[in-house]
Amino acid sequence: MSFSITTTTAPTPAARRAEILADPGFGRFFTDHMATAEWTVDEGWQELRVRPLEPFSMHPGVGVLHYGQEIFEGLKTYRHADDSLQLFRPDMNAARFARSARRLALPEFPPELFLEAMDELVRIEADWVPPHGDEASLYLRPIEFASEAFLGVRSSRTATFCTVASPAGAYFTGGVRGIRLWVTTKYTRAAVGGTGDAKCGGNYAGSLLAQTEAQEQGCDQVLYTSGPPERRILEEAGTMNIVLITRSGKLVTPGLGTILPGVTRDSLLTLAPEHGLVPVEREIPLPELVDGCRSGEIVEVFAAGTAAVITPIIALAGDGFEVTVGAGEPGPAGLALREHLLGIQHGDLPDPRGWMRRVC
Repeated sequence: MSFSITTTTAPTPAARRAEILADPGFGRFFTDHMATAEWTVDEGWQELRVRPLEPFSMHPGVGVLHYGQEIFEGLKTYRHADDSLQLFRPDMNAARFARSARRLALPEFPPELFLEAMDELVRIEADWVPPHGDEASLYLRPIEFASEAFLGVRSSRTATFCTVASPAGAYFTGGVRGIRLWVTTKYTRAAVGGTGDAKCGGNYAGSLLAQTEAQEQGCDQVLYTSGPPERRILEEAGTMNIVLITRSGKLVTPGLGTILPGVTRDSLLTLAPEHGLVPVEREIPLPELVDGCRSGEIVEVFAAGTAAVITPIIALAGDGFEVTVGAGEPGPAGLALREHLLGIQHGDLPDPRGWMRRVC
């Protein structure tokens, strides 16, 4: 199987595209095409196409609207100095997409087709990839959802795959800034046996009220915990994995199981030794975080994800406590890791592990 290509007859004018790329923000604009495929229980995946971007026509009884049977991914395309277009570790996104599908009882989209869909869409939208020289990129959003019209709690017998593309500007403008986290004990993100390690829309819908709670407390994002009140265990920071740097030179992050296995998280664990840090994956009780910030044992805290790579955490607050992390500003270890990973992604530093996939 391979994707057929149908180009739009009404592309975005070059002048308008240039205007968008000058200030794309995030998720505000979409390119001219999308990649799609359809699945049925009898025939498997078929109708693989790259075609003009257009709305879906959907029956109001489709399973995704009633039972939330949906997954998605997020990855970026970078323009290198030689004008090549490259994806960062898309094989990890392809594998996670398949795992998420299994957890949501959706058909697995074969990783080789996932990679082909990304390649073909990037090739046809090459002019939408921002120029080399800053942190801008072309963000790709693959999704899969239950498309059968039925009422009844069971797996859908049909599914739709789609990928759209959206130019994304630099996450931080005017220098990397730190944020404050609100540690919620009211809302829980995930539990053992739940969908915490799958990338599905319901996880994010359930996070919006907790995000509002954080903002009402004067914080920028929320940090989730789980477990009994006396020993809350760190989970994730909003839509990002959480990472600590200790005074003794350890890079510590919660182990997998109920959290999303982030591509950025995995990359930082791999790069840590090159920065004199020992990578550690384990449970982190909330009291350890709070006491460590107060004593100076924990010198940096940051969140890791595709959007910003690393977002420094400069303060945390929760019921009955408020602590500053380190000197209350972005720390040197996190900033060095961020620059290292960005350098690989944008082609300005060596890529000895072959993380980048050249598209064209």
